[in-house]
Amino acid sequence: MSIIAVTGAASGIGSATAALLEGRGDRVIGVDLGGVEVVADLATEQGRRRAVEAVTAACGGVLDGLVTCAGLAGAPDRPGSALVAVNYFGTIEVLAGLRPALARGTAPSAVAISSNATTCQPGIPKGVIEACLAGDEETARARADRSGSLAAYGATKTAVARWVRRKAVTDEWIRAGVRLNAIAPGMIDTPMTAEGRADPTVGPLLAQFPMPIGRPGHPTEMAALIGFLLSDVASFFCGSIVFADGGTDALLRADDWPAAWDLELPARS
Repeated sequence: MSIIAVTGAASGIGSATAALLEGRGDRVIGVDLGGVEVVADLATEQGRRRAVEAVTAACGGVLDGLVTCAGLAGAPDRPGSALVAVNYFGTIEVLAGLRPALARGTAPSAVAISSNATTCQPGIPKGVIEACLAGDEETARARADRSGSLAAYGATKTAVARWVRRKAVTDEWIRAGVRLNAIAPGMIDTPMTAEGRADPTVGPLLAQFPMPIGRPGHPTEMAALIGFLLSDVASFFCGSIVFADGGTDALLRADDWPAAWDLELPARS
């Protein structure tokens, strides 16, 4: 039996993931604003510390897996700073804070939630990404408020993906035996998506969102992917951002990936 912590475990992808893991016999430590074992608000520094301390206590300092599903969507009446606080800092501070417990686990693995908004959403504010990755929450929040939460959403998810890519290959993570990866879902049929569809501004945009597969994804489909990445059969995954978006990224950017690495070699004398 593995011990796995899941943030955002009360709804959506987090709830589906917790159910899948419990169904296969794992012990799940849920983290959310309510209705779970660890109640913590990841929008605040105090809440993030509370989550790390409570999960560490609940697992006895030994954690086999971690999934960071907690997040907010962009909305016209939601400040961009709220997304920076939860989506980025609420993710990476929990990952970093629980890394020592993961390093003591058995075949430990962590999975973060990015988004296909990282490649399919135009106008992502680079300044928000830069401030997030610099660890400057105050500046990132201020820039996100100026950009608005609809634009900030893609920025926070891009920053998560880049943090995962940078950290996954370091001594602290893979050299310590901890695999770190992320998934990039497209439009998934969750309460977050339902909130957007009900909004008079966001709803029409979502209705036009191209999905070659012809439907939104289901939380159980994302949970299955997460369960795979946590498992031993995914032991060669390290620093991967796995897209599961019904073909949207492939439709919009067919030739953008794989991207060739242009390396200039010194001229021979």
